[in-house]
Amino acid sequence: MTEQDAADAETADDGAGVGNGSGTEVTGDAEPTDEGDERGNGAADPLSDVDVDAEFDADTEGDEALVDRVTEANPESVAHELAALRTRVAGLEEQLDAREEELDEVTSKLKRKQADFQNYKKRMEKRREQEKERATEDLVERLLEVRDNLVRALDQDEADIDDLRSGVESTLKGFDRVLEDENVDVVDPDPGDEVDPHTHEVLMRVESDQPGDTVADVHRPGYVMAEKVLQTAQVTVSDGGE
Repeated sequence: MTEQDAADAETADDGAGVGNGSGTEVTGDAEPTDEGDERGNGAADPLSDVDVDAEFDADTEGDEALVDRVTEANPESVAHELAALRTRVAGLEEQLDAREEELDEVTSKLKRKQADFQNYKKRMEKRREQEKERATEDLVERLLEVRDNLVRALDQDEADIDDLRSGVESTLKGFDRVLEDENVDVVDPDPGDEVDPHTHEVLMRVESDQPGDTVADVHRPGYVMAEKVLQTAQVTVSDGGE
């Protein structure tokens, strides 16, 4: 390459570097600056400080001022609202009066039920007393027959001892039937039976041919009615000496 060709090539490279006719190199990826953007669009910020403050002041107004503004703006709406509230209060008062009347009625019914229950208890107590009296009356009527038989046996002046004994035995059987009907058991232990501390009353210990601590003799029979001891049997107990 000659000196002239080298000079021409260098000149071509310098022209490509300038490109835009100015002394500054410009590339396709250059980013715009903030100032350029602000100057380029020419638009103002919609949320300025003045607008934000005004909106905040409007949201923080007092309740009383807000009510005054609503009343001045739409008095008919407020009047309708007050009328509706008065109607609602009146309805609630009517419901309360109805509940009080219902409570009074329930209280009155409860008092009547209590009075009826007390009267029922009195009637039942009186009925039990009457049933008890009738039961006693029925027992006495059956015992009267036993007494009449004893009287007839004693009125037989000319009867011999065997006839008298037969009549008394028959009367005793009738009396035992009455006791059995009343669920009464006769406690009449035999000699040699074990002593029952619940139904036997030991009078004394005696010499006897019975084993020791057993019944030697019965002085009075006992009676038990529905597992309740009406009268204990009086007995003597063998000491077992023999």
